[in-house]
Amino acid sequence: MNVIEPNWLKSSSCSGGTCVEVAKVADEYLVRDSKNPEIAPLHFTADEWTAFVQGVNAGEFRF
Repeated sequence: MNVIEPNWLKSSSCSGGTCVEVAKVADEYLVRDSKNPEIAPLHFTADEWTAFVQGVNAGEFRF
């Protein structure tokens, strides 16, 4: 059985180890907290991830 290890990515502006990491495995996007990589990541479909990215780009998540 082939196990695909995620290639975790984080922002180049991440500092202090408090970062969100993202990986794409097959047709799924994984998100985890870099401080707690042993905790199971959140899983999102490609459609869910696309909607999230569009929301970020549209400014829907500004506080």
